[in-house]
Amino acid sequence: MKLMKSLLLGSAAGLAAVAGAQAADLPVAKAAPVEYVRVCSTYGAGFFYIPGTETCLRVGGRVRADFLYGEPFDRAADAVGFRARGRLNIDTRTATAYGLLRAYIRYEITRSSGTPFQGVGLADGVPFPVAGGIVTNSQVQQAFVQFGGLTAGRVVSFFSNADLPTGHMGTLRFDDAPDVTVLGYTFSFGNGFSATLALEDGLERRNNVFAPFGVLPVDPITYAGQRVPDVVANIKYAGTWGGAQLSGAVHQVRSNDLFVDPITGFTDFPDTEYGFAVSATAHVNLPFLAPGDAAWIAATYTRGATAYVSGGNAGLASSPFTALSPRFGFVDAFINPVNGDIDLTDAWSVAGGIRHYWTPQIRSNLFASYLRVEFGGNAGGVTPGGFATGLSDFNELRIGANVFWQPVSGLDLGVEVIYANLDPRNGRILFPGGISVGNEAGWEGRLRVQRDF
Repeated sequence: MKLMKSLLLGSAAGLAAVAGAQAADLPVAKAAPVEYVRVCSTYGAGFFYIPGTETCLRVGGRVRADFLYGEPFDRAADAVGFRARGRLNIDTRTATAYGLLRAYIRYEITRSSGTPFQGVGLADGVPFPVAGGIVTNSQVQQAFVQFGGLTAGRVVSFFSNADLPTGHMGTLRFDDAPDVTVLGYTFSFGNGFSATLALEDGLERRNNVFAPFGVLPVDPITYAGQRVPDVVANIKYAGTWGGAQLSGAVHQVRSNDLFVDPITGFTDFPDTEYGFAVSATAHVNLPFLAPGDAAWIAATYTRGATAYVSGGNAGLASSPFTALSPRFGFVDAFINPVNGDIDLTDAWSVAGGIRHYWTPQIRSNLFASYLRVEFGGNAGGVTPGGFATGLSDFNELRIGANVFWQPVSGLDLGVEVIYANLDPRNGRILFPGGISVGNEAGWEGRLRVQRDF
């Protein structure tokens, strides 16, 4: 029996040794190394390293739904408007020996309907000309490269102060962070001080929207081709208490209108003029009221460059209810009927607001703006019946408030009301169909649901 056990154990050991030797002779397949995505905490939450590089990437976006009521001016106007907007952000950043290298893209898709949103969106890049209906817009809202102090591409205008803690949804009259295409350089001096000099697309800063009522004694300018971009500069300070910025811009006003001298019959184009805009903005943090509280103010004066005061990019100007918007408009300049020169429009505004957090999840904003537009003595007139003709000077006052609830991070549920008063200074204005407009007031209400990620 012992002999049998010895033979069995010896055989098993021999087989194991042979199998082990054979296994050692076989090739062994090594597993590929696993490359895990690394978190990049240098630039804030949400960034990660692109595998195989030292470039940090963040993908984010926004979904917004707006439901707007605007007081209708006539029966043809819609009182309600609907808007859905989707946004996709791609942000890449790389540290280099020359400073930060950043490339950023913001793509937006918008679908709007109803008179309250008419004239705001674009239909495949073409202004939507009819009240009501559907407006669709798909565009690259921002696309820029930053390398050290250099910025090139489409980004918030350097004339605007994007650090202002504004919280309004509707339009106020100041340069409200519009996106334009720029080539600029920012000089950082340390201790929060910086200065920027930039060339910006002047085509996006042209205003010649007007409504012909009665007999026009003047011709609002028809812009000729751009020869010189807008030159923009700012000086900025950002500190723990808040910040301030002084901005300036020069805007070319070049006419494509031929002027015929009524006496000699001589025909020529008016000489090119250059408008300008200046702005002073500031904001103050108010943590002693509640964490996150802040107040801001913006004062702007323009001459021949009204897009810098109208609320951002060039566009219609008037009441919060869009039904009145086509009846008044910003005009950068007009042709003087006496001498054929270009007369520039003067406009100025003061805007401001305050933000308060009632709780960490509930905040509200109170805001207002006052606007004055003056075209000059030869721009308009008054009929024997007391109705204004031509371009009418006007004042506009806007006052609004809103409240937002953020039940979870990244989700905002908000409501807002804006009241506006529009006052033409040259008398009541008579429109086709017998409609006349004098001092007009209206209001709009908005509900917003927004998710940022």
